[in-house]
Amino acid sequence: MANINVVNLGGTKVGEFELADSVFAGEINDALLWEAVKHYRAALRQGTAATKNRKLVSGAGKKLWKQKGTGRARVGSIRTPLWRGGGTVHGPQPRSYEYAFPQKKLMGALRSAITAKIAEGKITVVDSFSVPEAKTKLFRQALNKLDAGKTTLLVETSKKLDENLFLGSRNLAGVELVLSSEVHPYDLLRYEHAVFSRDAIEALQETLKKYVSKRKTASQKEVA
Repeated sequence: MANINVVNLGGTKVGEFELADSVFAGEINDALLWEAVKHYRAALRQGTAATKNRKLVSGAGKKLWKQKGTGRARVGSIRTPLWRGGGTVHGPQPRSYEYAFPQKKLMGALRSAITAKIAEGKITVVDSFSVPEAKTKLFRQALNKLDAGKTTLLVETSKKLDENLFLGSRNLAGVELVLSSEVHPYDLLRYEHAVFSRDAIEALQETLKKYVSKRKTASQKEVA
């Protein structure tokens, strides 16, 4: 099993965390990552585009001239879709673009996203995010010492999330704080660097273990 260093907010190594081979030793599934990102972005769409049909467009419904005897084409209403200013046929209406996405596929994409970050060296595990005061300056200094890059994703568990972390990090440009139970593959791909607390990476690893197929685990043992 591979290990990843655990550091404090000053960048000093204080321990190691053991990564489970059954979770993070597999190949990165690019196709699954694409599916997860597509699903996430579809759910973000507002779906508020709308057009007026002949029922909603303005204009009287009176028949413009008699049906026969005028030599003109017959017409029933000024709101007909055949005329300029008339209603639109089969135009877009408010709708939701969200669709179901299997939980197992989502967990597989999350595993691939974390594995990619580890391979690129773009992930840092800290022992704790605790700081004495809820000041943005303290977190900015800490991220600079951790070489976190221009954009950073902070991941913490709900049990350890305190007011100092929330208030101190919310005003940092290019930094987002998410819970380990809510982190999405899109978040990891969107931000250049990810900083996990030890509790967060441990909780995620235990969750991902539940979704590793038994067939895959058996094949890995045969190779070993």
